[in-house]
Amino acid sequence: MVEAIRHVRGRDVSMIFQDPFACLHPMYRVGDQIAEAVRAHNDVSKKIALRRAVELLGAVGIPNAASRARDYPHQFSGGMRQRAMIAMALVNDPDVLIADEPTTALDVTVQAQILTLIDRVKKEFDIGVILVTHDLGVVAESADTVMVMYAGRVMEYGASAEIFGAPQHPYTWGLLASMPTIERRLVELSAIEGSPPSLVNPPGGCPFHPRCTFAFPRCETELPQLRAPTGGHPDACHLDIARKRDVLRERTALQASGAA
Repeated sequence: MVEAIRHVRGRDVSMIFQDPFACLHPMYRVGDQIAEAVRAHNDVSKKIALRRAVELLGAVGIPNAASRARDYPHQFSGGMRQRAMIAMALVNDPDVLIADEPTTALDVTVQAQILTLIDRVKKEFDIGVILVTHDLGVVAESADTVMVMYAGRVMEYGASAEIFGAPQHPYTWGLLASMPTIERRLVELSAIEGSPPSLVNPPGGCPFHPRCTFAFPRCETELPQLRAPTGGHPDACHLDIARKRDVLRERTALQASGAA
């Protein structure tokens, strides 16, 4: 089983981690670390692996790639280190790329560059990208399909336009209500009360019910299943569709009053 996972990890499925500085070994040259990822899945010489590393460093926008491959991680900026991690993730032509908070600790300009690069990589390498993030702005700009999760469970799933335009789960409502937008510039932002639950000892029923303003007794005892109502996308909530539509109308009216 472990060997099977190793065979898939890094070759069929690759990952860009949140903190590239923590993932790159400080005592090894960047090019050598990328070459090691090549040789872990391919029976090639170190020379060929290094050539592939330089090729990918150039492909992700690092100038003078052959020279920079001989540098150490501390000689790269934050954005350049993230580009090096993207190069490492791509060396074995994976089918799926998981990007875990890839713009954390980067300034706004560099964030935009990294997101643009990931989008370009997705098209040029013809791979699927799973973007894990708390930044709803990044989600709205980058994702075709959105899965909203809470306490390890799927709360809502659908096309990006549906999630942002017609959200159906109270947790999604809370997330969007806490996000500043131009349309809501005159409306006070609201926070989701309470704290995330312990995953060691999660609450019974719906995991979101201790923080949900719409919770009722059934929510405390019965775990809602992911279902798609007529004319809607799948969500896991005990509220009936009529109540959800009422909330959506109220939310739309509130946004309109804020934009007026």
